[in-house]
Amino acid sequence: MAAKKIVTVFGATGAQGGSVASALLKDGTFAVRAVTRDITKPAALKLKEAGAEVVSADLDNKKSLEAALSGAYGAFVVTSFWDHFSKDKEVQQGKDIVDLCKRLGLQHVVYSGLENVNKLTKGKLDVLHFDGKGEVEEYFRDKSCPMTSVRLSFYFENFLTNGKPQKAKDGKSYELVIPMCDVPMDGFSVSDLGPAVLSILKSPKDYIGKDIGLSAEKLTVAQYAEIMSKVSGKTITDPKIPPEVYEKLPFPGAEEMANMFKFYQMVPDRDVALTHKLNPHTKKFKQWLEDNKEAFNKDL
Repeated sequence: MAAKKIVTVFGATGAQGGSVASALLKDGTFAVRAVTRDITKPAALKLKEAGAEVVSADLDNKKSLEAALSGAYGAFVVTSFWDHFSKDKEVQQGKDIVDLCKRLGLQHVVYSGLENVNKLTKGKLDVLHFDGKGEVEEYFRDKSCPMTSVRLSFYFENFLTNGKPQKAKDGKSYELVIPMCDVPMDGFSVSDLGPAVLSILKSPKDYIGKDIGLSAEKLTVAQYAEIMSKVSGKTITDPKIPPEVYEKLPFPGAEEMANMFKFYQMVPDRDVALTHKLNPHTKKFKQWLEDNKEAFNKDL
């Protein structure tokens, strides 16, 4: 019996990579080489128990990257701007991986990319955590490295952390402070990424060279707030804050996030129908929130 093709999964103990590693292990078509910086942490040990080959690598260490990619058929690649807040560093990390994938002859890379907003808006908007990934997408193509880009939309999981509704001035109700006005915003649970990536890896002829925008559904902020109210039992409203006000809020990265929402208002190319085709179990927002009601209601 032929050995299974190896897929190297970067960020395997994180949200995106963890979802991908889990889906590949459950399916069993591919052998999983799970990449993490610390192979002794509980999430890494769980992957090993589930049948993954767990290896240590650092995106800033080319030698470790080469070891992680050597002999692999394909890879899932994710980088994180938020680890260091440097677009240039994220671009360099991505380019190093592209060069290695090309030299080592990987046949299919699924890259967690995003649009180069600065380029698309002719310099009017800088969204650094998008722009760097957009540059790496372009580099994959310049190097003729076989790649599919999956572009995620707003994580539903953000509603449990920095996107959680804020207490209103009346001290009783809550406001969902997202500057989209009445423009629908694509949303997606990162936990549903893995099965979509698996489908892409299983059909390389259909998806190599494509940019695939993933979205469970498109809802206005008012619709998100209405669903939150019904599921949580709290009163949650949309204050319709404009991006120009949001960018002045007192938290790190407010301007960066405001620019992202300005780009979202241009309605990026996210394909709801294709997302549900790639992963028929993709959860719409109401189902996801019901599944995560306890975590959502905590501290509200």
